[in-house]
This record gives sequence, structure tokens and C-alpha cells, in this order.
Amino acid sequence: MDISTTYLGLNLKNPIVPSASPLMEKLDNVKRMEEAGAGAVVLHSLFEEQITQEALQLHYHTTAHMDSFAEALSYFPDPGAYKFGGDEYVEYIRKVKEAVGIPVIGSLNGVTSGGWTQYARHIQDAGADAIELNLYFVPTDPDVPGAKLEDAYLETVKAVKGAVTIPVAVKLSPFFTSLPAFGKRLQQAGVAGLVLLNRFYQPDLDIENRKVYPHIILSNPHSIRRTLRWIAILHGRLNLSLAATGGVHTATDVIKLMMAGSDVTMMCSALYKNGIGHITEVVADLQMWLVEREYQSLGQLKGSMSQKSVAEPAAFERALYLKELQSFH
Repeated sequence: MDISTTYLGLNLKNPIVPSASPLMEKLDNVKRMEEAGAGAVVLHSLFEEQITQEALQLHYHTTAHMDSFAEALSYFPDPGAYKFGGDEYVEYIRKVKEAVGIPVIGSLNGVTSGGWTQYARHIQDAGADAIELNLYFVPTDPDVPGAKLEDAYLETVKAVKGAVTIPVAVKLSPFFTSLPAFGKRLQQAGVAGLVLLNRFYQPDLDIENRKVYPHIILSNPHSIRRTLRWIAILHGRLNLSLAATGGVHTATDVIKLMMAGSDVTMMCSALYKNGIGHITEVVADLQMWLVEREYQSLGQLKGSMSQKSVAEPAAFERALYLKELQSFH
């Protein structure tokens, strides 16, 4: 059974890709992921704040942009708590590339178009096969319109693209007025793929001590619904690779997202819950499902239930809303 796929122009033996997380900080974990059958890996993120701190310019790079966007940078973790600085991250990529044979995707997390984007070149030179740019940004200023923020995102993307020749994917949140339109702008900027959708970690409140604290909740299979809708809508409308992330736990989730039109499905929470060996089980279940239904390859499945392929395209839009409400008792 051929379950190979193509993502960002890279040939993968299957669509299961462990996504960026602290699991990637240990080389042994990455090796185990390859042994378990992962098609590729996305390494943990190198944050803009880490690099600016290394250069002893953290204060300048944060406050300079606060005047223009007035964003609360306290949403980001304390840079002093990061385990990997820029140089260490680049060296780690070299070690990973020497240790595994599957594609290795570096991850950059930032929002400005400052000099930190030049680290994209270092990541490429270290051997990364592609870069995932995570635009993690929490807008808080009511005087800054969405169009201005989108322009700022594009500036960052263009800066990264100008530094490398390897493919660049952009990880997006669902919070855009028109996700297809912004996706098209990214395509025009030279991006090779989109990773949908970023699940921002939400803070919680300690009501006794009056503190805001991080509270990470792992995803569940129901989390794929929003991603599935947007993958299905964008498939065939944009000439971009599509990666689904958030809620991928079982082979059933993989099948649904591939039918919607994704090229790969990224997995994180499932590995924390079930261990790295869970990849082997998902790959085996995927193969079995295809064989039992007499598919010859995974490619036959892809996009077969995208919005452009189903009999009722409006089901991915507003039309389904009333039907769901009427059917719920």
C-alpha cells in the first residue's frame, strides 16, 4: 500500500508528522519518531525573543515595536527560561540531520521583520529541509486594524523568504477576516505551504493569588473540526501545500483530514498522551483502512471530500448551521 505524500515539495513515506513541541528538544525522541514511522518532523520553535536576547538587544527589539503595534509582549514566555538559544538551535539541527533520514523542518516563531529573520539562513545552512514560520501574535490594541497586522505578517514572511531558498510554510491562526484571501497573499509572497490551524495556548486566572498563569490543555479528536473545514475550503483554491494540525490522534482523524485535502497531518498531543510509539499504530491503522476499502494509494483519497468535490459544498459554510441546530435535541 502506497501511503506516501508530498509536502512542501518534499517526498514523505507517509503523512504523519510530529509537530513542534518540547518533545523535539531531545535527539533520542526524534530518533524514536523516525523508528516509529514518522514521515517527517518539525523541530521545536526558535523564538524571536531568544535571538534578540542573545544579541543583548532584547529591550530595543521589543519596545521599538510596541509603539507601532502596542502589543502586550508579556504573552510570550520569559526569554531567560528558554533552553535553546539561536546558535544552540542551529547546531541541534545539524545533529538531527546527521542522526535521521527523514525530512527535518526547522521552526521560527516571531512577528517582526527584524534581523532575527536572518537566522532562517543559519537554519538552512545547518541542513533543514524546510522552515515553518509560526506567526504567534495576540493583537490587543483596538486602534490597530487587521489589515495593518496582515501587512506586518507579510513583511516578516518576505524577510524570511529573502534569506533562504528552502521551502517556507506559515502556521496560521483561525483569526482572520478572510483566511482564503490572506492565504492567497502568502502564496503571492512565495510561501510553499500553510499549517492550519494554530491553537493558541490560553492563560488562566489564579483567583486566590490574583495571578495570570499558563494552563496548557492537550487537544482531543474533536479539535480537528475547525481545521477540517478550512482545509476542505482551501484545497484546490490555493496552489499551496496544506498541513493539518490540532486534534490529530487516530488514523480516522488522518483519513478525514486527507479527504478534506491536507497533504500531511501533524501530531503532538497524541504523542504526549500515548507515547511516541503511537505513530506506529496510526500508520498501521491507516494502511489497514485503505486496504480494506481497496484503495491503491493514499493519493486517491486526498481531496475527495473537499468543498469543491462534495455534492453539497454549502455544508462547509453557513448552510449547515441551521441544519445542525434543528437536529440537536
